[in-house]
Amino acid sequence: MKYIDEYRNPEAVQPLRQAIARCITRPWRIMEICGGQTHAIIKYGLDRLLPPEIQLIHGPGCPVCVTAAETIDTAIALAQHSEVILCSYGDMLRVPGSLDQGDLLSAKATGSDVRVLYSPLDVLKIAQENPQKEVIFFAVGFETTAPATAATVYQAKQQSLSNLSFLVSHVRVPPAMEVILSAPDCQIHGFLAAGHVCTVMGMGEYEAIADRFQVPIVITGFEPADILRGIYHCLQQLEAGSAQVENQYARSVRPQGNTAAQQLMQTVFEIVPQTWRGLGQIPASGLALRPEFALYDVRNKAFPLPAPPDHTPSLECISGLVLQGLQPPTACPVFGGRCTPDHPLGAPMVSSEGACAAYYRYRPSATF
Repeated sequence: MKYIDEYRNPEAVQPLRQAIARCITRPWRIMEICGGQTHAIIKYGLDRLLPPEIQLIHGPGCPVCVTAAETIDTAIALAQHSEVILCSYGDMLRVPGSLDQGDLLSAKATGSDVRVLYSPLDVLKIAQENPQKEVIFFAVGFETTAPATAATVYQAKQQSLSNLSFLVSHVRVPPAMEVILSAPDCQIHGFLAAGHVCTVMGMGEYEAIADRFQVPIVITGFEPADILRGIYHCLQQLEAGSAQVENQYARSVRPQGNTAAQQLMQTVFEIVPQTWRGLGQIPASGLALRPEFALYDVRNKAFPLPAPPDHTPSLECISGLVLQGLQPPTACPVFGGRCTPDHPLGAPMVSSEGACAAYYRYRPSATF
């Protein structure tokens, strides 16, 4: 496929592998912060091509996985109202909430009107065609998908759609990186930043992190050659004692990002604290609708919302440790046994960007 095959070509990968082996003098730990990169690493065995001194750590790079269980519970409770049509992306239907709440797919199976969308803009038509229903879009994602949600909210207001609302759970990547780096036991030496997030947001937020924590951050794509080149540039900085933001994904990312998308996000959203599954509450890591768009916030509608769960999550599933990069998926005692994509106990086994799903699909017998 044009523009993709060249980045999957073994002839392009082997020189990078050799260059990496030549440049290292000591062990290094690099975290990729994107679930798409995690899947590519495991699918193509890129971690196994590296010298043993290089350890790749999988970060909380899956927005579906880090959506708080309480937010999933809220979505399930909303879907169970007969006058509601709840819409979201397909991955969200299988993510478990609290242990006693099930998931959205279970709600759909018992009669709730839950619909899978590929674009949030589709909810505009659904709301127009169903004026007697409250149409709710469960909006999740990093900065990559937030502009599309913002555009939908903005158009809903322009069209005066009173039967459309949003359960917003968008999260921002840089604050999560700061939490990881601030942990007293942090052993991350460098980062591969997500190319699609930086396509929207640019490089500026990452420069402050690299300077504060003295870690190199290399903006990286998603194909094998992209990822190995990102690792190579990160290692070059580490070996030289440098800590800068470097753009390896220049074919997509511009230093300033997509300023039109940023402006739209700033018009519709404000930055708020957000609870991340596995990481807890992170200051300034979430997006919420501004007061001017409060009419479209489902939390302002007259629906009763569930109380936060009062129980301790199962100790069997270690998805919280996986999301923090503290344990690999195969360290979990229920991985591939009681926890599979068909019967997930944790969110990283559900999503197409979850680390557990990547190991289950591409490396089910992996051991560490």
